[in-house]
Amino acid sequence: MTDYRPPIAEMRFIQDELAGLPELARLPGLEDATPDLADAILEEAGKFSAEVLAPLNRRGDVEGCRLEGDRVHTPTGWKDAYAAFCAAGWNGITSPTHCGGQGLPDTLGIAVKEMVCAANLSFSLAPLLTAGAVEALLTCASDALKAVYLDKMVAGTWTGTMNLTEPQAGSDLALIRSRAEPQPDGSYRIFGQKIFITYGEHELAENIIHLVLARLPDAPPGVKGISLFLVPKYLPRPDGSPGERNDLRCVSLEHKLGIHASPTCVMAYGDQGGAVGYLLGEANRGLEYMFVMMNAARLGVGLQGVALGERAYQQAHAYAHERRQGRDAVSGEALVCIARHPDVRRMLLLMQARVEACRALTYYTANLLDQAHHLPEPGARRTALYMAEFMIPLVKAGSTEMAIDVTSLGIQIHGGMGFIEETGAAQHWRDARITTIYEGTTGIQANDLLFRKLLRDTGATAKIFFKEISQTIAQLKASPGPELPRLGQRLEKALGAWMQATEWLGTHLREQLPAVLASAVPYLTLAVTVCGGWQMARSALAATRHLDQGSPNPDFYRTRLQLAQIYATHQLPQAIGLLETVVDGGRFVEG
Repeated sequence: MTDYRPPIAEMRFIQDELAGLPELARLPGLEDATPDLADAILEEAGKFSAEVLAPLNRRGDVEGCRLEGDRVHTPTGWKDAYAAFCAAGWNGITSPTHCGGQGLPDTLGIAVKEMVCAANLSFSLAPLLTAGAVEALLTCASDALKAVYLDKMVAGTWTGTMNLTEPQAGSDLALIRSRAEPQPDGSYRIFGQKIFITYGEHELAENIIHLVLARLPDAPPGVKGISLFLVPKYLPRPDGSPGERNDLRCVSLEHKLGIHASPTCVMAYGDQGGAVGYLLGEANRGLEYMFVMMNAARLGVGLQGVALGERAYQQAHAYAHERRQGRDAVSGEALVCIARHPDVRRMLLLMQARVEACRALTYYTANLLDQAHHLPEPGARRTALYMAEFMIPLVKAGSTEMAIDVTSLGIQIHGGMGFIEETGAAQHWRDARITTIYEGTTGIQANDLLFRKLLRDTGATAKIFFKEISQTIAQLKASPGPELPRLGQRLEKALGAWMQATEWLGTHLREQLPAVLASAVPYLTLAVTVCGGWQMARSALAATRHLDQGSPNPDFYRTRLQLAQIYATHQLPQAIGLLETVVDGGRFVEG
């Protein structure tokens, strides 16, 4: 497996030119997010990721985790790496300063998180889940619970999990059976079993804080009767240190296709009289609160797709420039590196273009979340939040589906050696395969986009994106020379397909619901394709501006132009076919 090179220049270009980091630094509370600080943070995060985390990735895949009794042991080197990660402050980089975080914008922090994911995906899952749990506590925990738990979770001294799934209740949370019994002291006793709990048990932190969905005795049926509880592994003493072991344990570890070094636990609550838990927020609003954590996790999983795509691309690029085979198609030179062969170049450029498009979408969405928290005008904050929520299923599903495709291309470029585990190319694909499944499958993301995002405001948020993409098209078509106007024409056709598909879904929702549901994933794919093309077009415009200004690094900006053209010619034409699938394909899968 090749070394990981953090793509800092590419990240900073997207932050500054596409994700609006300089503008964020003008908002109240974000004044510290200057270009100099961004450069310094990414430089240090890159060193840590490349030098500490990346060397453990292969070892973790081979060694995996082991369960001894009810204790989980992570791979060799994990505990030291986690301690160093927390000591450097990376765990709380975007958390509020009042609970010990650095308070930096998501638009800056997301690049740090990408590096951690790319260097070692299995390692990154513990901080990812903890960050989501912190968001949930900030949203709905009492001041008393915040005082005990938040600072330690932001520091990483205590980690967090989310406990939704049960053996009989996968994506259908209405089937949850875990129960919570109220106690005279205001606490609850939790009983039940949860599966697929990432980092549900480990030795990295001194305490593990589980956020558990369960039902109260008088809860109404279905999802309206689910409450959210905080259930610590160790009950804190009055001084805040971990005390008595709670009535919960890991009863088994899953043996998985990938992410071997991330312990996926089956957790049992209440075998010895009931696990002590504390209600978060109001009763029967647990799913609503958990969605705060879930949205953060979905954006994080989309980022995992970007990170795995980047890692696979770097490895394939290195291999293609080392492996010598065949003749150059033009010069006839023998035993050239396979990167000289046009089809291999095509695959490498397609990998790079798709990763960059999804990175831009992910960072752009992080910027919208920053705006939703920091813009001074309430109406503008609400618009930014709606736009971010619209984009999250696109980022989650689009980036993870991309990761499967791109890591598969990486194996293809390696040829037979890609099928051999020792090269490491296969691990990227194996690790990527879960990303389209956990935190909501691609089908769930598509239904979320259609019913919770597109239809909640009768398409008003979608029309904001249509307008902004149209403005980018106008800029492209007004540009001198043939290339940018041609890119604008391709993007215009793709946008037209997305708009037509949106209109068809809205018109036929009532009388052709099964067909609409069957078309949800193709519609999502269409939206991702167009939005990715939009970001690549914006990249091309920014790169052209830098070249016109006489940039001292012209090759970097010429590459941005090349990748935009690759995306426009290889990805955007798929929009027309996806429109046909949306409009006509659903009726053939009815019944």
